[in-house]
Amino acid sequence: MNILLIGSGGRENVLAWKLAQSSRVGELYIAVGNPGTAEYGQNLDFDESNQEALLEFALKEKIDITVVGPEAPLAAGIVDLFEKHGLKVFGPRQSAARLESSKAFSKELMQKYQIPTAEYESFTEAAKAVEYLKQKGAPIVVKASGLAAGKGVIVAQTEAEAVEAVEIIMKDEKFGAAGAKVVIEEFLEGEEATILAFCDGQTIVPMIASQDHKPAYDGGKGPNTGGMGAYAPAPVVTEQIKADFKTEIMEPTLQALQSEGLEFKGIIYFGLMIKDGKAKVLEYNVRFGDPEAQVVLPLLETDLVDVMEAVIEGNLDQIEIKWKDKKALCVVMASGGYPVDYEKGKEITGIKAAEAAADIIVFQAGTRLENGKLLTDGGRVLAVTAMGESFQEVIDKAYTGVEKIDFEDFQIRNDIGQKALKK
Repeated sequence: MNILLIGSGGRENVLAWKLAQSSRVGELYIAVGNPGTAEYGQNLDFDESNQEALLEFALKEKIDITVVGPEAPLAAGIVDLFEKHGLKVFGPRQSAARLESSKAFSKELMQKYQIPTAEYESFTEAAKAVEYLKQKGAPIVVKASGLAAGKGVIVAQTEAEAVEAVEIIMKDEKFGAAGAKVVIEEFLEGEEATILAFCDGQTIVPMIASQDHKPAYDGGKGPNTGGMGAYAPAPVVTEQIKADFKTEIMEPTLQALQSEGLEFKGIIYFGLMIKDGKAKVLEYNVRFGDPEAQVVLPLLETDLVDVMEAVIEGNLDQIEIKWKDKKALCVVMASGGYPVDYEKGKEITGIKAAEAAADIIVFQAGTRLENGKLLTDGGRVLAVTAMGESFQEVIDKAYTGVEKIDFEDFQIRNDIGQKALKK
């Protein structure tokens, strides 16, 4: 089976690694990939936003399944285009991808179908948004409604910060067209967790719960990032919460999509806030999370190609999805200054030394090869991932791996997994 994987980040590195483990995969192509994905397949020199070029390649090379990693191509309708030409694609069509590409749409859906979430209002005029948040007070959350690469959410602790957030998003257009509309919602206290789910339009199956660490600095402080580390399974998601999530959030979401005439095939990402044993939805995404994928996929025992094919064919109810009875944890090594200002082009050393230990793998995200040297090429550079029997074991392994890797001015969080230990 020939597979085309679209994307270039850490999520695509773990997807390439997992897909390459399948005995069913013949050729694996990645567009555009990174030096990490090149270890598992052939990187293609395509712009991932050039859908016509990707389509031409997929038809020419007789691609059996195209796997779309990031959200932007999904929002731009790549699945619709490929399906029109008779190609099988893993991911939702453009209309269903609005679950992520429009926060206003997803909040309206939750409100309409009574799916537990934060109280909110959306605005297209900055003055009205400011008026609303002054009524509500702080802390409060300000979100760009469109796609902002996981960075368009500002948790404002004061009214002044909230006003500034509206100005940054709507007037300064920091997130471009994504900020033409803002969603302002109540600040939910509690502990965050993520549950990813496979969905074929009729059946939805949850994966192991994970916990991301979005703030840049230890103790949950600093600006929001795309994620500084994660672990799975997340102990905060108890058996009772899992049962409630299934009946109050996951299944009602699928029913809501069906009622709106949206056939959803692919991954639904449920970003949750948990307090006092109850979960509310913070956000939906329509693809694997990053860095959640780096800890969830290593624990998947079933062949990922089998699962993806079942989703595409609408046979998800006929496949048993099995998980390893282990723990996984990753620590993200980011460029100094991330997520604000950071430099690129720093030489990276020590990956092979880190991976020499058992059950350690380093997934690459913001990297590039130049004159035979591996250099930094983004904010989040590497995800050092460990598997083991206990949380203490995976914490120790991952941070030992980090110690063996070096590039100038890297930054990490030192507290990934501490909440799991306390539980």
